[in-house]
Amino acid sequence: MNLIHAIILGIVQGLTEFIPVSSSAHLILAEKIMGLDKMMTPEQITAFTAVIQLGTLVAVIVYFFNDIMSMIVGFIGGNLAMLQSRQQRGTHNGAKLGWLIILGTLPVVIVGLAFKKQIEGTFTKNLYVIGVSVIVWAVFLFLAEMFGVRRRGMNDLRWSDAIIVGIAQCFSLIPGSSRSGTTITGALVNGLTRETAARFSFLLSIPAIGGSGLLEMKELFKVGGLEGIGVLNLIVATIMSAIVGYLSIAFLLSFLRKNSTLVFIVYRLLIGVVILFLVMSGRVTPQ
Repeated sequence: MNLIHAIILGIVQGLTEFIPVSSSAHLILAEKIMGLDKMMTPEQITAFTAVIQLGTLVAVIVYFFNDIMSMIVGFIGGNLAMLQSRQQRGTHNGAKLGWLIILGTLPVVIVGLAFKKQIEGTFTKNLYVIGVSVIVWAVFLFLAEMFGVRRRGMNDLRWSDAIIVGIAQCFSLIPGSSRSGTTITGALVNGLTRETAARFSFLLSIPAIGGSGLLEMKELFKVGGLEGIGVLNLIVATIMSAIVGYLSIAFLLSFLRKNSTLVFIVYRLLIGVVILFLVMSGRVTPQ
């Protein structure tokens, strides 16, 4: 891997982590086109991808810093108030949102740990799997757009939202599904507005991205370390993903206030077909 490869992968990661088009599909396709799958093992690729996701974690923390601080203060104050049987609406809302994020994170933690070996293996780099997954979740997102009520905002979040969106996030462990794509789909199905679906999806991504990134950073040194990657390349890719990720968040939230996700649905269908065509025509190897 050289510096140009790192910059490209960082930009791809930042562009596609929060927009519901699947970062894993674009990263793996980019890696194959650049021939990085010949230089790195599947385990190294998985670890590298997870580590540069920490850049997008920084992006979401910076973008939602005030919201996160309010949630933390509210979570601590709200739980203390409830223990003392005192009603404080502001802190109660913060406490509730904190518990919703914890509850929504549990499913992906359980499934991720249970299937860790499969997630890091060659199956999740298979472009047949990725291409089909991209298309299938485009259909699911389309159905969510068609039949979702989209009436409830952030203040109307329920425990059922955390459970449904949390279960939907588990499917993001299948490459091509997209973490934002699965969670936004689950949120729309459960009646949240598009902007609220995206905001809750982004907040829910913090523990998931942070946990997987830190675990894989340690794993990276077990599967060949930075050989073939380079410290500078890893740092540059992470910084690029942070900068582009921040811009992607701002764009998507602004876009969804007035528009549907139809453009992303169409794009997913097109990129899914392109991936399958490239594999079936022999232009790229499936694994």
